[in-house]
Amino acid sequence: MTSALIGTLKECQELSLRGTPFPEVIRRLSAAGVERYHVDLSRDEATYYLPSGEAHALPLGLGGQPIAAEFDAGAVKAAVRGAQRGEVLFPEFVRRIKVAGCVEYHTRITGRRVQYLGRTGDLHVEPFPQL
Repeated sequence: MTSALIGTLKECQELSLRGTPFPEVIRRLSAAGVERYHVDLSRDEATYYLPSGEAHALPLGLGGQPIAAEFDAGAVKAAVRGAQRGEVLFPEFVRRIKVAGCVEYHTRITGRRVQYLGRTGDLHVEPFPQL
């Protein structure tokens, strides 16, 4: 990846941490050519992927909180709804989904969905509208 694209990834991550709405961050990532990204909450990092297979990982800096053993899809959905209403900013969103047992999530920009996963493979899929 070019240094300019890596700069855009870092900028988008900073925007998320500061509370920029999800659709705006997704628009910027999509415009930069990112097709998907994976957030590994256990490793406290996000990996961004291009259609070519190129990838770049960035630390999130939100670690420290343990992840619950049991996956609670309802609590994940409630965290998503809170974020959509602008009541829950990204750092709090991450805290809430960890409490709900989410260990990772995959955002499929081209597929317009986010897949939240628990330790044993439990899954909650959250579609998002065309941007």
